[in-house]
Amino acid sequence: MKALILRLDGPMMSFGGVLIDQHGFIDRFPGQAMLVGLIGNALGWRHRDFDCLQALQQRIWYAARWDVVPQRWIDYQTVDLGQPKMSSPGWTTRGEPEHRKGDEKNKKGTHQRFRHYWVDGLMTVALALKTQGEPDLKAIEQALRHPSRPLFLGRKTCLPARPLLDPEAPLREGVDPLDILRRTPRLGRDGLKRPFGSMEACWPGEIKYRERAEERIVYDLRDWVNQLPAGGRFRCEGLIKEDS
Repeated sequence: MKALILRLDGPMMSFGGVLIDQHGFIDRFPGQAMLVGLIGNALGWRHRDFDCLQALQQRIWYAARWDVVPQRWIDYQTVDLGQPKMSSPGWTTRGEPEHRKGDEKNKKGTHQRFRHYWVDGLMTVALALKTQGEPDLKAIEQALRHPSRPLFLGRKTCLPARPLLDPEAPLREGVDPLDILRRTPRLGRDGLKRPFGSMEACWPGEIKYRERAEERIVYDLRDWVNQLPAGGRFRCEGLIKEDS
């Protein structure tokens, strides 16, 4: 099996989790739908290309690890909807101003948001494809080298600090994504290799690993036709060591 080696490095990264009220929580690792969106964006796909996005979601197979452990950072955001400029008629599709539904507090009150991010971390991803089809790894590699649109690591504010593909060996071989990940050198944010040691990682639940791991259900799949969350899958999380 072959896999692309991605180095996700940026001042901020945001792997969207379950949104609860005003809190935009994040997951520890990137979700399947997020990686599909990243690749689709690089290929120039749009939301209307839901057949392509859905097919790719069923094919990708990956493992990820934190080479440099990040810190959690929360961005506090607020807006006063009662300001005169917020109540002035604005352009909409129907030519009428839009307001939140509910009482006056919801329509014109002060709203707060807490957006969570990972900062100052570096993640390595071994991305493979379960079956033959289009796009293949070569097409994905080419798209990530020359993306059709700017790429981001989660939210649009999370711009990458380096090209996403590994600079030395972007394509590696192994038994499965976890095996390939364990054979891939560890990097620091300076781009230099570091001792492998033990690293936090995730991998598909069907891949068995001799070290102890937690298996849990993650809800990172998407119904691309209706633009809705679409269930979960089993994922293992634990510490991995270099293949010996």
